[in-house]
Amino acid sequence: MMERRRFMKSGLGALATLAVGETILLTPEDAAAATAAAPDPLAYAADADGKARKQRPDYRNAASVKSVCLNCSTVCGIEGFVENGKVVKIRGNPLDPNLGSFMTCAKGQSGPTINTYPERLLYPLKRVGARGEGLWKRITWDEAYDDIAARIRTCIADGHPERVAIHQGRSRYESEFSRFLNAVGSPVLLNHRALCSSNKRAANYVSLGETDWESIDAERCRYFLNFGANFYEAHQGGLHLVKRVAKARFDHGAKLVTFDVRMSNTAGRSDEWFRPLPGTEGAIALAMAHVILRENLHDRAFIADFVQPGEAQLRAWLAAYTPAWAHRLSGMPARDIERIAIEFAKLRPAVAAFTNRGTGAHYNGFNAERAVVMLNALVGAVGRPGGYCYGLDDKLSPARYPAPQPEPPKVTIRTDLEDPPEWPLANRWQKMKVGQVVYDYLKQGRARLDVYLSYTIVSPMTWPEGRTTAVEVLRDEKLLRFHACSDIIYSEMAHYADLILPDATYLERWGMDIRNNLELQHYAMLRQPMVAPPGEALSFPEVLFNVGRRLGPAQARYFAFGTHEDYVRVQCSKLPTTGPDGRRFADGFSYMKHYGVHVDTSQPKAYEVFRRKLGAAQLEGARVDEASGCIVKADKPGGKERAIGLMVGGEALRGFATPSRRFEIHAPEVAKVAAAAGMRDDGMPSFRPVPGLARLAADRFVLTTFKWNVHTQGRTASQKYLAEIVHDNPMWMHPRTAARIGVKSGDLVELTTYRPRSGSDGDRAFKAAAGAGDEVVGRARIRVFVTEGIHPKVLAVSNSVGWRFGGRATQGRNGRRDSVLAATGQAGMRGALDAEARLDDLRNGVWWDERNGGRGNGVNINALFPVNPSPLVGMQAWFDTVCSVRKVTAA
Repeated sequence: MMERRRFMKSGLGALATLAVGETILLTPEDAAAATAAAPDPLAYAADADGKARKQRPDYRNAASVKSVCLNCSTVCGIEGFVENGKVVKIRGNPLDPNLGSFMTCAKGQSGPTINTYPERLLYPLKRVGARGEGLWKRITWDEAYDDIAARIRTCIADGHPERVAIHQGRSRYESEFSRFLNAVGSPVLLNHRALCSSNKRAANYVSLGETDWESIDAERCRYFLNFGANFYEAHQGGLHLVKRVAKARFDHGAKLVTFDVRMSNTAGRSDEWFRPLPGTEGAIALAMAHVILRENLHDRAFIADFVQPGEAQLRAWLAAYTPAWAHRLSGMPARDIERIAIEFAKLRPAVAAFTNRGTGAHYNGFNAERAVVMLNALVGAVGRPGGYCYGLDDKLSPARYPAPQPEPPKVTIRTDLEDPPEWPLANRWQKMKVGQVVYDYLKQGRARLDVYLSYTIVSPMTWPEGRTTAVEVLRDEKLLRFHACSDIIYSEMAHYADLILPDATYLERWGMDIRNNLELQHYAMLRQPMVAPPGEALSFPEVLFNVGRRLGPAQARYFAFGTHEDYVRVQCSKLPTTGPDGRRFADGFSYMKHYGVHVDTSQPKAYEVFRRKLGAAQLEGARVDEASGCIVKADKPGGKERAIGLMVGGEALRGFATPSRRFEIHAPEVAKVAAAAGMRDDGMPSFRPVPGLARLAADRFVLTTFKWNVHTQGRTASQKYLAEIVHDNPMWMHPRTAARIGVKSGDLVELTTYRPRSGSDGDRAFKAAAGAGDEVVGRARIRVFVTEGIHPKVLAVSNSVGWRFGGRATQGRNGRRDSVLAATGQAGMRGALDAEARLDDLRNGVWWDERNGGRGNGVNINALFPVNPSPLVGMQAWFDTVCSVRKVTAA
């Protein structure tokens, strides 16, 4: 009550003038805002008629700064131009080997608008009302650090450091976060990989033993088999891939065949597009494999030397997977399956079959992904020019990019929260986690968190059941005892926090970054600040380092190196000091600040890495296992032996990084862990139908989602430049479905989603609450877009929009921007501010504001999906969600 009596301000518009100790009320209804900082008077000038208009930047006088984009996970190298302390232009850094040019996509161009978004968080805020009520008090950073550190010290003293967790989205700071948690003694670094790509990654790990996405040698490829990837819009490294695919197609006549339930931009630009029943992509791939072997179009020598199992076993296993069988399941004509398989195989090895979420985000997605990857092995395209290549496995390894010393020891304990036993392959090769079950586990009492630090995640927006299960737990102070949220805007995640930590944007902070290189050479990039963050905003790694120094002497010594800039300086210490143009630098850090990128050209491109010969040092102390042909060696005297290579034709070769050193179509390890978990899997990428999708009732459909090329889940809605392009998300519907329920484009319908049935074979594939298939998960009203470009049994709605918080662009609402001059005493700038107010395109320029007749800011579709991890790996089976739809007669 005392805090309420001291209440002074309300609305995002008052953030800029909030003094330490003052309170503010922030609610989803408020979208008016104040400027994040006083306007720059040099940005405005009077015309001959005396009217103030914005000045155009003079790029000739702008300073150039190299960095890395993070408006999506493609992480392109960029060059920013800074004038008067403001980023006025972004273009690509052509030294980035993936990008190789000055071009950037729309998201890259939009980068500067993040820094100057008026609704930015500027100061640390502490909750003073009930959690989720929206009542906050401005505090100092010292108060924030002391609060977080005291709570962590309590966990350590109680013997439960694992009750401290970081829950991250795409942070690009795994080294820094791991250091912090290792210092605390907690293993709980949670991520969102199970919502994105864990089935795909797991398929590559099982098949190749590699730890990242494939690096298709696209420019030299002659035939692309694309299963569910929309790389023309939203794919890992999509911009990099699409320009190489376009070159291959239009310069060299390569063919692109796409399988997708919806006519995406990629499908629409393909030579052929097929729309199979959702969840049957694996069956199509298996039938194609059947045809390739039947027609003897496989690479017999590659299979004999490098593939497990051998040709005879593969023929026997694939015998039943005929095109006719796949047709009955998928609806794709058998003659097309045969024709495409033959076309593909005849152009080997310069061919590539690849996937993305359209194939992987299903109950059977793990084995479907493996079946597609297997096609590359059958035709000998793995690691070949123009084929299905893969990157090097060192990434940002400590050997190349050392961290400051001393380092805390790695935590060896495990918890159900970060390593859930129901999904035994989630963390076996890489920490993929099963992040969508976190809130369920907390609710069920299977885990306890006393300090929950969230970063770039916005789970109420991006999570399945985000506004039900996630919000229920985030709101409950008994289930989640303390929540500190680092964010740039007042998001739905921040709304349910106890402390809000204003974050720096990716153009205002430090860090090292890397992505698989489509030019097949190791490289790394430096992210460096182009400008300082406004107010007291601070990057989250800096926050963690400052907290770490307050935990006590035992932990503080791991953070004695200084700032995040100092951390990155050490990471660059082994990089060259002479640039590609011969210029010399004092150290590797200066080199990276200048170029932004380092490409290691000392090694050949990563073609056929499996054929590289082992050296004498590697073979010292090794022996050949005669039964398998593997070269095995103990990692230390008396230690356990493991395979390090493969004898092929009398030569000791590296092979693949799998347990057998072969491309594993049959993976004994998968069969072993599945049996231990009571699941049915023989280790082959066999096809199993998605429960409940094979025989859908006439009034039931499958709901799918997709991204537009201008949005990235919880990252871009606040950027008006992008929100203008896509701000709502009508439902794609086939004309047959539209006729059945009597609607046309623009009509309003009610969408209802249901919790899936459990698998009939005993698999613990779904959450314990799975029922008879008629339990409602959520409902929403949404406009319809009727199109032939979708499977008749599928409804599609894009994600990334439908926010309740975040300001005018995010919420789709016009509003005034309050003056800050009176509070800051800058009366001399009144004219400049008045000019800016007249030019403020968020005041009256949010033309999609539904209150003024616009189409609104869309529907948060992710909130309607059930939490639904697929077997073994735990990837969210987004695209198995059964739904119904009915016409709404009145809005």
